[in-house]
Amino acid sequence: MTINCSGETLTLDKDRAVYWAAKKMLIISDLHIGKSAHFRKSGIQVPATVAHADLEKLSGLLKKYAAEILLITGDMFHNKINSDVIVFQNWRNTFPGLKVWLVKGNHDNLKEDDYTNMEIEIFKKELCFMPFRFIHDKPTEFDDYYNISGHIHPGVTIYGKARQKLNFPCFYFNKTCAVLPAFSTFTGLSLIRPEPGDRFFAITPSAVVEV
Repeated sequence: MTINCSGETLTLDKDRAVYWAAKKMLIISDLHIGKSAHFRKSGIQVPATVAHADLEKLSGLLKKYAAEILLITGDMFHNKINSDVIVFQNWRNTFPGLKVWLVKGNHDNLKEDDYTNMEIEIFKKELCFMPFRFIHDKPTEFDDYYNISGHIHPGVTIYGKARQKLNFPCFYFNKTCAVLPAFSTFTGLSLIRPEPGDRFFAITPSAVVEV
């Protein structure tokens, strides 16, 4: 689905990503590489294929749009180097010409050398790229930039007949800020209560649908 946001054309992809064609930029949030390995280390049986599946999906998106820049609005990694991060390092080598930019989130606690070795450019607080500010969490003060964030793993409830309801991850847009869905499938949902003027784009198995 293609929408207009602050005068720019953005494509909302059902694989939980935004493509900004004017900049050849693929934008995602909350990749959480290393989270599944972290749980396994704690004795919780999470499939070792989670990181592989997320990166395979990401590869498909980069090729689909021929993106030159991958921008992650926080929580690319989940705290420390582990086996899943090694998987990412090997994956990174398959896209040598790709620029990878990370606006650091609360879980991005790798050492600076780790990011450098993986050719990831770090922005500690935000990245301003008119008309957008890319930031991990929704700001509390606003200016001329439209904010694009992540962090809360937004979800929306769709109601059907006979009181049926389903929860879906979503793209959420209000007057000052957009919140991207968590890219990784190994995350929960935070259901957002709508306010006047809000727009929700539910990510169903087959399409992105405005609700």
